Amino acid sequence: MSTRQTLNAVNQPSSPPDSSIAAEISEPSRSSSSSKITFRPRKIRKVSSVPLDSSPMMITASPLSSKSTIDIALRHLQTSDEVLGTVIAAHNNPPAFESSSTPFLSLARSILYQQLATKAAKCIYDRFLSLFDGGESGVLPEAVTSISAVDLRKIGVSGRKASYLHDLAGKYTSGVLSDEMILEMSDQELIDRLTLVKGIGVWSVHMFMIFSLHRPDVLPVGDLGVRKGVKDLYGLKNLPGPLQIEQLCEKWRPYRSVGSWYMWRLIESQKTSKTKLSK
Repeated sequence: MSTRQTLNAVNQPSSPPDSSIAAEISEPSRSSSSSKITFRPRKIRKVSSVPLDSSPMMITASPLSSKSTIDIALRHLQTSDEVLGTVIAAHNNPPAFESSSTPFLSLARSILYQQLATKAAKCIYDRFLSLFDGGESGVLPEAVTSISAVDLRKIGVSGRKASYLHDLAGKYTSGVLSDEMILEMSDQELIDRLTLVKGIGVWSVHMFMIFSLHRPDVLPVGDLGVRKGVKDLYGLKNLPGPLQIEQLCEKWRPYRSVGSWYMWRLIESQKTSKTKLSK
């Protein structure tokens, strides 16, 4: 696949965590419809402190951009984790990672959506696109740099976010970042390089890797929805911390992105059930 073809395959989030689930995280989200998931969470014993790199076999998985890859991921998760398999079986719709945006546009959009409700964020994003010839196809680093902070504030972008957008665009125009470089970076390289951009933290990079780059084995240990999902899935008394989540979800490798997707769906389903019961 050529670089241009690969760029066209990079997607925007099709089903990121619900904004209320990730209330403690400053990032955009759009929830998807969920079927009611009913199962009895299984209590677990104390997590052993086995080194995370002690697995006898490490598998490299393909990007989550085809139905066949998703099917393989689901079979692996159902086989490796019986409790998660119950959640997967109860959910009618499999994960979908579809749309077509370049890495630069995806990152710019994530900045604009930060700390905003979905409806308000989309309104500002649409105004942002109107500043460029050709809409999304015109959102290029040089074009973003040419728009002043004053003009961005006129469409509802805060001064801080304007500085974030200019910093992102500046790193592209200076050669520190490029779409081609991003597509070739390892997961850790992406975290190290992208968090140098103002306004982009580790959580943002995790969401970018899952929903835009379709990386199959990303575990967003700082995401509130994933933490709540893992807590309920395994019957924990308290929200697990990063190390405990990594230990518990080690069995999901090399498809921890898909396992995380089901944690968001699990929490959404529970919220829907509570809403119905309260009526």
